[in-house]
Amino acid sequence: MIAELAGAAALAVWVYLLAARGGFWLEFLRTPPAAPPLVRAPSIVAVIPARNEALTVGFAIGSLCCQDYAGPFHIVLVDDGSDDGTAEAARAAAPAGLMTVVHAPPLPAGWSGKLWAVAQGVRCAAAHSPDLLLLTDADIVHPPDALSGLAARAESGYGLVSYMATLECRTLAEHALVPAFVFFFFMLYPPAWVRGSSHGAAGAAGGCMLIRQSVLEGIGGIQAIRGALIDDCALAQAVRRQGSRV
Repeated sequence: MIAELAGAAALAVWVYLLAARGGFWLEFLRTPPAAPPLVRAPSIVAVIPARNEALTVGFAIGSLCCQDYAGPFHIVLVDDGSDDGTAEAARAAAPAGLMTVVHAPPLPAGWSGKLWAVAQGVRCAAAHSPDLLLLTDADIVHPPDALSGLAARAESGYGLVSYMATLECRTLAEHALVPAFVFFFFMLYPPAWVRGSSHGAAGAAGGCMLIRQSVLEGIGGIQAIRGALIDDCALAQAVRRQGSRV
C-alpha cells in the first residue's frame, strides 16, 4: 500500500510538472523567437566584475568589442582584487577608449563580493549616461548580435532582459550536472511565466542581464540586493515588484 501511494504521489508530481508548470520543458524543444527590429539603438554600458579571470576575460572582452551594434557602447571592467593579471589581459583585448578599468575598494559589511564589484561598475558607468546596463561575467563569450538582440527586446517593453549562456561541459561531472542544473532552473522559473504578466515568477541568468538604467535606479540600485545569495533572480524579483516586465 505504501509503495502504491508513493508511486501515485510521484506520478502526480510529474503530471503537474509536465502539464501545469508553464510548459518549462518545451523551452528545450522550441527555437527561440527572433528579436524584434531595433528601431532606436540606445546607449549601453557593460559592467563586468572580475577576480582572477586572466584566462577567460580576454575572450569575453573581445566578444563585446566585436558587437554588431550601432548605438553608443562602453565597457567597465571591475578588477576585484585579482593577482593574476586580469586587468592587463582585459586591456590587451580592448581597443583604446572602449573600456574603463576600475578597482573595487575593500568589501563593506552586508555586501556580497560580486555585488559590491558590480555596484562600483554601475557607479563608473553613470559617467556615460547609459540607457541600458549589460551586467555580465568575465567568462561569457557573446555572439556578435547579442547587444542588438538584447536591446531590441528591452525596447519592446521590458525592464530586464536576460539570456542564458550555453554552458560548456568538458568533464564527466559537468556533463552529468550542468544539464540537470538548467532543467531545474527552468522548472523553478518557467520562462513562459517569467516573461508573462499573469504570474509572479521572476528569474534571470546572471551571466547576461540587460537592465534599464531608470529601472535599476527605481529599485534602489544594486544596493537593494547587496546581500542576495542568488543575485540574478533577486534582481529580477525586484524589477518585477517595481512594476516592470522581465
